[in-house]
Amino acid sequence: MPVENQTNRRVPRRIAQAVIGSLKGGVVPRVGLPYITVGRKAEIDALLSDVDVISEGGASFRFIVGRYGSGKSFLLQTIRNYVMDRNFVVMDADLSPERKLTGTKGQGLATYRELIGNLATRTKPEGGALSLVLDRWISGIQMQVQSEMSKAASSVQPVPGTMQGTFSAGSPAFSGRVAEKIRLVVNSISGMVHGFDFARLLTLYFEAEQSGDDAQKAKVLKWFRGEYPTRTEARQDLGVNVIITDEDWYDYLKLFAFFFRQAGYQGLMVFVDELVNIYKIPNSVARNNNYEKILTMYNDALQGKAHYIGMLMSGTPQCIEDTRRGVYSYEALRSRLQEGRFSVEGTRDMMAPVIRLEPLSPEEMLVLTEKLTDMHAGLYGYECRIRQEERVQFIQMEYSRVGADSHITPREIIRDFIELLDILYQHPEKTAGELLNGQVLGDMSAGTSQFMKTDAHTAGRSAGDSSFAGPEKAGRDDENELTTFTL
Repeated sequence: MPVENQTNRRVPRRIAQAVIGSLKGGVVPRVGLPYITVGRKAEIDALLSDVDVISEGGASFRFIVGRYGSGKSFLLQTIRNYVMDRNFVVMDADLSPERKLTGTKGQGLATYRELIGNLATRTKPEGGALSLVLDRWISGIQMQVQSEMSKAASSVQPVPGTMQGTFSAGSPAFSGRVAEKIRLVVNSISGMVHGFDFARLLTLYFEAEQSGDDAQKAKVLKWFRGEYPTRTEARQDLGVNVIITDEDWYDYLKLFAFFFRQAGYQGLMVFVDELVNIYKIPNSVARNNNYEKILTMYNDALQGKAHYIGMLMSGTPQCIEDTRRGVYSYEALRSRLQEGRFSVEGTRDMMAPVIRLEPLSPEEMLVLTEKLTDMHAGLYGYECRIRQEERVQFIQMEYSRVGADSHITPREIIRDFIELLDILYQHPEKTAGELLNGQVLGDMSAGTSQFMKTDAHTAGRSAGDSSFAGPEKAGRDDENELTTFTL
């Protein structure tokens, strides 16, 4: 079976340590996700269909909705790693009280800076890849020109002592051809909103690269990162009279997406998590301004105004569906995003702009526990001591808790299971069966003790406290004994 093959693969200890540590701490690991991914096939297929549209020049906008710990961030991270392997540029940011989509104190620009700082590619997945992308763009054009000139040189009858210098990498002809191709890319961008200034900065970066001026390159990167506080400072350093601000940072994301395509990438994917921080904004005007920014992004993606860019935002059901403060409180968004009459649990429309995460099934969680068992044993170098039937017993215990059918999340189950594995590793004299059976007995005794304590407390107050019983209660215990029975 494919699952068995995936499970039995040797996981490097560095990756296993990151995965186990992250999951036990309740956060999503940045590496090693293919080793532990289970389920979510319908959601992943739906999002990957958007990736194909983006690579062909389209755009997409989706919301991922789920409770805390249901796997929203895990799904975003899985898609992030996949699209990087498909030669996409990715950006990701978590919203916070200091980072919103727009605000009076530069909160929108703070989100843009976070996105640019986390810009990542396949060759630099940890982020900070902006300079790498720009250098790769220039070197790619140089290699293309060199290849074209070499082919031209081989097809022409050589003249001794003349052709060698004409087609060499440092010749004026070579530099002129490279500059010409750079201008073609720049001119294709200059017609877009804010494209002229963006193209001017690209030209400055190319010229600084050609002349070896690292200080000038650093200034251009500073501008692209949105770190110039005033136009005056930008004009003094770079000769441009515009800076990236809280109002227009999204326009520059669209410019970057188009430029990345010209630079040889498939497109740009932007991941924004913790949308609940917009829901928490107390001022309704500030909150609606953020929803207006979301509406702008949504309309651009679906109306064909944006190209080669995908947006994925995630949040809880409350921050989306609350009609007082959530996304649905903004009528223009509610009318676009709300589900129709035919979408119900179990038959969700995965082509809709809002994807609601269904709970993972017990069978899928059982497969995940098997993967974690093998990874944990490989990390600490011991033989697996927990059998299949004991993993089944663990899953049954987790799903038999009160309210588990609607409230239990993968985060809670994973944290409990890793704790079980850690205890078994640290206490070899214990067995999984003993720990599991002890937990069951402990739950039962705790419930019985609480019941007896409550019942005795109620009986004592009924017999001795007239204020509790009431004046008409005396002598009528038989008539009202049901009213004094307390669980």
